[in-house]
Amino acid sequence: MDLYLMRHGEAEDESVDPRRPLTAQGRASVERIAATAAAARMRVDRLYHSGILRAQQTAEILAAHLGARDRLTARPGLAPLDPVEPAIRAILADAAAQDLQAVAVVGHLPFVETLTARLVAGDEAARVAVFATGSLARLVPGPGRDRYAIAWLLTAELARPA
Repeated sequence: MDLYLMRHGEAEDESVDPRRPLTAQGRASVERIAATAAAARMRVDRLYHSGILRAQQTAEILAAHLGARDRLTARPGLAPLDPVEPAIRAILADAAAQDLQAVAVVGHLPFVETLTARLVAGDEAARVAVFATGSLARLVPGPGRDRYAIAWLLTAELARPA
């Protein structure tokens, strides 16, 4: 199963809006990244997000570009400081039970970087990828059970212009 990991787009400061929705710039960056991913024929069978507003908005934009609005769902265990092992077990179990070929997870720091480190290096403390706001990575199955390799990492700077 391919796994796509995405950090939410730039969010409003808590002093501006305590719900921390995406800023206009954050929304525009996520739109560019999602459009680039769609142009590259990215497909997902399921798209999970943490349920926190900025991740939900990011996931909704990505789902809209991928034609996957009906495959979008909030999932517990994807918050910034949640442990990654339970998330890995749950996502892989869901994928196996439902025969999913590609799953996307939209979350936060440090969760997405810790998750990537565990899947790629087998060590949550390893520094294997840097997720700027809105970044999207494709991980492909690697050697060993529950191990992956980074196929690519797309940032707003690399995404197609709007």
